[in-house]
Amino acid sequence: MGLFDKFQNTAVMYEALIKDADRDPFAVSMDEMKGPTRAIVNGKEIVLAGTNNYLGLTFNEAAVAAAKEAVEQSGTGTTGSRFANGTYAAHRQLEVDLAKFLGYAHCVVFSTGYQANLGAISALAAPPNDVILIDADCHACIYDGCQLSGAETIRFRHNDPESLDKRLSRLGDKVQGKLVCLEGMYSMFGDTAPVKECIEIAHKHDAYVLLDEAHSFGVFGESGRGVCEADGVRDQVDFYTGTFSKSLASIGGFVASNHPELEYLRFSSRPYMFTASPSPANIAAASAALAKISTDSSMRERLWEKAKRVHAAFTQLGFDLCAPVGPVIAVKLADRQEACKAWNF
Repeated sequence: MGLFDKFQNTAVMYEALIKDADRDPFAVSMDEMKGPTRAIVNGKEIVLAGTNNYLGLTFNEAAVAAAKEAVEQSGTGTTGSRFANGTYAAHRQLEVDLAKFLGYAHCVVFSTGYQANLGAISALAAPPNDVILIDADCHACIYDGCQLSGAETIRFRHNDPESLDKRLSRLGDKVQGKLVCLEGMYSMFGDTAPVKECIEIAHKHDAYVLLDEAHSFGVFGESGRGVCEADGVRDQVDFYTGTFSKSLASIGGFVASNHPELEYLRFSSRPYMFTASPSPANIAAASAALAKISTDSSMRERLWEKAKRVHAAFTQLGFDLCAPVGPVIAVKLADRQEACKAWNF
């Protein structure tokens, strides 16, 4: 058996999917960006309906200007990990600003949102006496963090507090540390988690909660602090993770917490210690975007107005939608082929 034999099933599925398609949905390249949600593709201007640029801040004047200034002052890259020689004053200041905005005492910035979950989970839980309980629909980075940790991982049914309660109840006395992982809003279907109920159950069983608000940061809650703010339990979240690549219009990620032990991640999390730190431009852009989100609620209000309008229109047209109104509006289709045809429509 060769190294590439394992790819054959995927290759067959891929070829069958695009066989009768006019365009390959997995090979799109934007020739030119015309704004937050528009681009030129093959000479034609299109709407980027699948973007995560929820608040449209990638072209915000303050964010662009801050990124330019950061490049001029600090160069294009850090050339080092945050643990070794890649932490700049701007990295620290963004951590302070994020913690203040979210209402937590501590914050650690990572190079990507993927690495924030990967680094936090893999450092927090370890075999043989720790257990991670994970919502079945969690993002790949959460699954990968569980795998990297080496701790026993138990899935509970998606958005099902009763399922979580049953699995926690079955754990024996030998378990020392319990970590429950879930997301504020799930990016595939656009549904939100019953965060309040899950936290109550987790804490009843002396488990910690890691909540990924990557897709809900800047969108949900009165101040844009996520689903946990909307549910009134932000102060009960043990570890709040997020990304810069959605509402914050940049690249990077973070973990925030009121537990002072969060600082141990700086010298125990491999994805933090052995990855080059975010570039000055990325940090500056995220900082400017955070300042905008902190002071301007109109962007969030416009987003919800548009989401309600699109959701209502799709419903009126007879589409089977996956979740109530939100920034992600997913439509149920019969299979992959139907999805590919719809994309090519």
